Amino acid sequence: MKNFLAAIIFILVVFMGGCQSANQNKTVIKFASWGSQSEVAIIKPLIADFEKQNPDIKVEFLHIPQNYFQKIHLFFASNLPPDVIFINNYYAKKYIEAGLLEDLTPYFKEELGNSIFFEKAVQNFMLDNKLYAIPRDVSGLVVYYNKNAFDELGLDYPEQSWTISDFIETGKKLTNTNQQWGTGIERELLFMLPFLYSNGACVIDKEGKIALGKAVEPIQLYTDIVNKYHIAPTKAQTASLTLAQMFLQGKIAMHISGRWLVPKYRSDAKFDWDVINFPSGTSGSVTNIDSSGFAIAKNSKYKDADIKLIKYLTSKDAMEKFAKSGLIVPARKDAAYSNSFLDSSQKPVHAKIFLDAVEKGQPTGVNKNYQKINDILINGLEPVFEGKKTAKEVINNDFLNKLNHHKSVN
Repeated sequence: MKNFLAAIIFILVVFMGGCQSANQNKTVIKFASWGSQSEVAIIKPLIADFEKQNPDIKVEFLHIPQNYFQKIHLFFASNLPPDVIFINNYYAKKYIEAGLLEDLTPYFKEELGNSIFFEKAVQNFMLDNKLYAIPRDVSGLVVYYNKNAFDELGLDYPEQSWTISDFIETGKKLTNTNQQWGTGIERELLFMLPFLYSNGACVIDKEGKIALGKAVEPIQLYTDIVNKYHIAPTKAQTASLTLAQMFLQGKIAMHISGRWLVPKYRSDAKFDWDVINFPSGTSGSVTNIDSSGFAIAKNSKYKDADIKLIKYLTSKDAMEKFAKSGLIVPARKDAAYSNSFLDSSQKPVHAKIFLDAVEKGQPTGVNKNYQKINDILINGLEPVFEGKKTAKEVINNDFLNKLNHHKSVN
């Protein structure tokens, strides 16, 4: 209740403040986004430049660094949503199904017709052949690796043809008694999915239904990295450290993660590092493809101004500014394949690996109940992560029935 009241106060302050500051000679639109301070440092100058180019429009930027979607939910519940909303593919279906977002297809016919954006980034925001958000970034997972750790053991760096078996064998060689492990695993579906997708399995299929039939073995393999092969630390051994912190401290030599870590690794790593594609399983190297992008509230009164802002923020120039920071893989192909992103004078040298992941990957299967399904699955797999039960023992009919209460988008 305390958090709910705080959120309500937040909404009232934001919108009352906006009303007081509105310039009657300008169209005032509200734009909400999450993001670190480094990301905000890119967004604010872009907004200032947009306002300079469009002197009749004022953009009020609502930076919500914590509990973002909880607050966006409350904005909608209060019938006071921001005009332009930064959104990801995990939550988009919920808002689309509820009829809360504007169909943007008519406004972006040229971009869509010319395939300006990666198709998989676009797919993440489509329903019934209608597009409800314009993607800014697209991401698949790669393997970061500490080149110095490989050099010290005389190991060859991973090659793109490597397999999950190679990954495990390499992890064994990199694991030693000096508190260095070959890799680490996260107890999150995001990081488990490449093991499923690369082995022909999934959690949610293209129709939005639970489809765990082929997932038992890949899930077992994922947890075996800790409990059978011992090439990743246990939860107790990681203590309070994140895997990114452990990678920076030289405690894990390989780290499966996304592009968002590049700025941190560029600034803080005291060793040489690079990236390689996720290793192949029986279906190849297939990672889950996610997107973030810009949507418009259905009840916004200023859609012409909203569209102008989104077109500006998803322009090649704007996306290249994000790309230079290392923070994102641009959803625009021309920005992604530009020197701003592929610049080999900055780490990682093999930045194209991120683009290869997008080309080979598979859009994450989601439905409007994705977050609930995610929570049930990860919590239910706790005994498997702890090595107390097998995946086959946990993923039984009772468990599947529980998940199937949230099985479809309908």
